[in-house]
Amino acid sequence: MNELGQFPGPSELNVLGETLQPCSHDPLTGFYRTGFCAAGPDHAAVHLVCIEASAGFLAYSKSVGNDLSTAMPQFGFAGLNEGDRWCLVAGRWMQAHVAGMAPRVYLRATNKEVLGLVPLAILKGYALDLN
Repeated sequence: MNELGQFPGPSELNVLGETLQPCSHDPLTGFYRTGFCAAGPDHAAVHLVCIEASAGFLAYSKSVGNDLSTAMPQFGFAGLNEGDRWCLVAGRWMQAHVAGMAPRVYLRATNKEVLGLVPLAILKGYALDLN
């Protein structure tokens, strides 16, 4: 944790080998709800891919049992809308990729830990933040 009690720490890097950038503070995302797709000190969190939600992806996700668009106020979750940025579980992103429904990604906010599951070359094909 940093001095504010939040992740990422200095060892949290993105898939480009740079310091991990925030994904979203509105809605507040990440396993630790810090706005970062942080793996944490034990590398236990798997919400590692910073996505931009599309209507197609949200419908697909709901169809496979991961409803991200419906509000669940009891958990402080307002539901995602098209255009929202969100830290998605790496395995879910790969599942969507295989189905041809993967959302676009922000590489600078996607944790390097995802590279154990998803090759960088594949992620780059979905990148929103490459020049």
